[in-house]
Amino acid sequence: MVYILAFMLSFAVVVLLIPPLGRLAHRLDFVDKPRQDVERKLHRQPIPLTASYAIFTGFFLTYIVLTKEISWETAALVAGGMLLLTIGTVDDWYKTKGKDFPALPKMIIQVSAAVLVFASGIAFTGFVNPFNSEYIMLPIWLQFILTILWIFGVTTVINFTDGMDGLAGGLSAISAITLFIVAMTKGQTDSALMAITLVGVTLGYLKYNKAPAKVFMGDAGATFLGFILAVIALDGAFKQATMLSIFIPILALGVPIFDNIFVVIKRFIQGKAIYQADASQAHYRLLRAGLNHKQVVGVLYLISTCLCLSSIILMLVEM
Repeated sequence: MVYILAFMLSFAVVVLLIPPLGRLAHRLDFVDKPRQDVERKLHRQPIPLTASYAIFTGFFLTYIVLTKEISWETAALVAGGMLLLTIGTVDDWYKTKGKDFPALPKMIIQVSAAVLVFASGIAFTGFVNPFNSEYIMLPIWLQFILTILWIFGVTTVINFTDGMDGLAGGLSAISAITLFIVAMTKGQTDSALMAITLVGVTLGYLKYNKAPAKVFMGDAGATFLGFILAVIALDGAFKQATMLSIFIPILALGVPIFDNIFVVIKRFIQGKAIYQADASQAHYRLLRAGLNHKQVVGVLYLISTCLCLSSIILMLVEM
């Protein structure tokens, strides 16, 4: 029952907040303006960039109300989320002026948010030895590195995926549903609550972001979704993981992870900065191949669903 309530409340908060925030965005000129000279800008009218605040509010309001407590872990999530929301808003503000915000400050803030999560006790601590079923506890320094890399990496790839109406939100929803199923199967109630709450906020956002989009979440919202997905995986699917089940959350986030690994390698080979925005992601490549917007989103949804089903099958095999 609590999961149904979490979904409904988070969905309702986002749906109710997005319209007034959109009107405020137009008054403040906090909108993503179309640019004919930029291939990544697919929209043809100014779109509000304020959905991130509705997503943030819907997620934490629901989560805190239903858990009825503020633990160190929750405080770290809120603080980390606020850091990402703040630096993302600055980045989005630069974009409204046709400028690019430097990558280094964003990277520092994203790593800082990950450090807060690690300090609160949410971390990749080790894995079960498949040969003797003993738990191998990793050294603290390695736990730190792997945790920071995971959170930073997922935060980044979800942001990179946010280039088409309904895409990043839809892929995040599919991944969150998968992580919810995994958490429920493993009896991890807290992770399940976070996951179903994230499903609610993403579907609430998609009500306004499906093509043609009426609102964007910008870097602030996309990095926040990636951050929360990474934490849910750490607090759920990665707990007591075996060598095989480590791949469950990786497959659940397969489309953004594998696509952006390809993009990063391609940019590195071409001598481009990894953070340099371009049109090399899968959705742009599919558009250039001749698919229309809905077909591109449908194909990537389908691939993501297949990878997520694979992760669930892998979990069942492990059990």
